[in-house]
Amino acid sequence: MDEAGPQSQSRYFRASCVLGALAVILGAFGAHGLESRLDADHLGYWHTAVQYHFFHVVPLFALTLLGADRWNRWASRACIAWILGIALFSGSLYVLALTGQSWFGAITPFGGLAFILGWLFALGAATRR
Repeated sequence: MDEAGPQSQSRYFRASCVLGALAVILGAFGAHGLESRLDADHLGYWHTAVQYHFFHVVPLFALTLLGADRWNRWASRACIAWILGIALFSGSLYVLALTGQSWFGAITPFGGLAFILGWLFALGAATRR
């Protein structure tokens, strides 16, 4: 399967929809289910995780709406990087908030790097046809 084909575009579109729904669920869970269970610091980690999760679902979703004639390998790479960033950055903060295990914070910068790469790959997608 071609990494830059319509099948990959459709796959990333579906992933963006699932990740968007998950961000809403996790945001609501943090606001209504964790507020009385976590201290302010850990609740702050949770909120940061949800924010960055959402911040990167939106461009992931938007990028997948490109016409098939504009979809390319750089767009696929941007999607992969943002999904990886959500998993590493937000995922590590979700786990840190719930467990208090501070070593999960060492994973977070790798997710930040993936987010940055995603934006640079998106730039590549915009400048390549």
